[in-house]
Amino acid sequence: MAESYFDTDDITKEYDSRLTRRILSYLKPYKLLVLLTITALIISTLGELALPLLLRRIIDDGIMIGNIELLIQGCVLYLILLVIVFGFSFMQTFTSNLMTQRVMKDMRLGLFKKTLSQSTGYLSRHPVGRIVTRLTSDVQTMDEFFTTVLVAFLKDITIMTGTLVTMFILSPPMALMVLLTLPPVFIVTLISRVKARDAFRKQRIASSKVYSYLAERLAGMQVVQYFRQEKKSAREFREGNRELLDANLGEMYVFSTFRPIIEWLSALAMAVVIAAGSWLLLSASNNTEAISIGVMIAFINLVQMFFNPVTDIAEKYTLLQSAMAGGEKVFKLMDTEEHIPDTGTCSTDLGVRGHVEFIDVRFAYKKGEDVLKGLTFAIKPGEMAAIVGFTGAGKTTIINVLARLWDIDSGVIRLDGIPIKNIPLELLRSSIVPVTQDVTLFSGTIEENISLGLTLSEEEIINAAKAVYAHDFISSLPDGYKTMLSERAANISTGQRQLISFARVIAHNPKIVILDEATSSIDTETERLIQLGMKKVLDGRTSIVIAHRLSTIKDADRILVLSNGRMVEDGSHEELLKQSGIYSGLYKLQYADVL
Repeated sequence: MAESYFDTDDITKEYDSRLTRRILSYLKPYKLLVLLTITALIISTLGELALPLLLRRIIDDGIMIGNIELLIQGCVLYLILLVIVFGFSFMQTFTSNLMTQRVMKDMRLGLFKKTLSQSTGYLSRHPVGRIVTRLTSDVQTMDEFFTTVLVAFLKDITIMTGTLVTMFILSPPMALMVLLTLPPVFIVTLISRVKARDAFRKQRIASSKVYSYLAERLAGMQVVQYFRQEKKSAREFREGNRELLDANLGEMYVFSTFRPIIEWLSALAMAVVIAAGSWLLLSASNNTEAISIGVMIAFINLVQMFFNPVTDIAEKYTLLQSAMAGGEKVFKLMDTEEHIPDTGTCSTDLGVRGHVEFIDVRFAYKKGEDVLKGLTFAIKPGEMAAIVGFTGAGKTTIINVLARLWDIDSGVIRLDGIPIKNIPLELLRSSIVPVTQDVTLFSGTIEENISLGLTLSEEEIINAAKAVYAHDFISSLPDGYKTMLSERAANISTGQRQLISFARVIAHNPKIVILDEATSSIDTETERLIQLGMKKVLDGRTSIVIAHRLSTIKDADRILVLSNGRMVEDGSHEELLKQSGIYSGLYKLQYADVL
């Protein structure tokens, strides 16, 4: 089996008070809801504890004496008390869930903002699935923490304490007899807690491995089928599935054993109450500690009330561990500070002309493995410069460091003579708009994907689409610019997605346009339309074109040839062909049949 896609060593402590305090800190904005929840919890719990006492009075002072008036009053009061308990129980459930949903909303928003601010380096090292898990299922454990664990623990402990106090009020001798039955309960609960913890860890690890294996194999199903790995994959999944089954059964054995034992101990305590109560009841004439039939029935109810929370607390322990594990991972992401610092000091009103300079720039994604090695070049405002080279030469890296998606290790990059670290990130990135070969469009309308956050009129959006010849195909759609794009824009063609991405560039009107393999997957006719449209809009803008298809850059003002992270050739198409260097070799390789 493959290693887990998610963290498997995710439960470091059974209970972490520091982590709990941090989770509870999210309740600060909702103090009123917290107060309402606690108040409702206390009132409903006191009401439940009062029911046995009222029942004792109904039996002893009403039924046994024959006081009909008191019996009727007691029954009416009992019904009123039931309604009060129901009402405040509903209020406690509603306010606690409302409070929890708002806390989870705050957590998800905070995590998403944190993720948006993280550097490209951080995001490239952490799988998308893991980050999505942090924002969804791990945050969801907070729901269990507040509504199922925290509130349940408070209520269960309150009821257990209250029932013991009530027992001593009714009959200290019988209360002491019930206490004698509790040590085995605590021992069984302690053993069960340890067993449940181990079972939960095994189940979590096994399920994580299975989910990881499924995600990996389903994503690469074509490879599995091409290389005839169906039987091997089925065998590996069968092994992992068996581990998960064993882990689930182990967890089931713990709880299926614990509950009957607690029920047996509860029955034992009930038997003690009945035996002791019967003896005290029958010896009423010569025993000062004698009890009434009402007290005995009240004790039976109280014993049931006491043992229900015991079972509940033990079973909530696994949820507590899950909440601790989820909270730990949520706050680990929340505490991660790995973002590109906005060190810009110049005015945001700075007029960008588009003069780009790289001076002795060095950069490595991994320490010791330089991608750019002392790179130096300059692109004048309004100039169309093409960058070519073999795969791994560092072409796309130039875009990444120019927009400060990554920070360079040494050297300097200047925009209009100003080091880009001195330019506010918002200004820098609004001045540089890339169009990559893997076009990213979001679920929403076509016009929303063109404007992408800008407040544009319908006319401006249409003009941007017309500039790149996208208007005709958009207008032919049933809903035109209001057409909803599905996830990854799967309901339109690749060429149409590319045209919309070009319209987006025109709408945002940047000073620097970067085309990274932007026409590599477009048919010849669509590419021709794009080239015609781009000639109109690139006038006066600096443009950087990265392409393997040299036919798309023959008309570039300059062609910069990259090799092993260094600039080795610089010139026009004709000049580089005459040099018989790398560019000439690439051109001849692509057009050998023509030449």
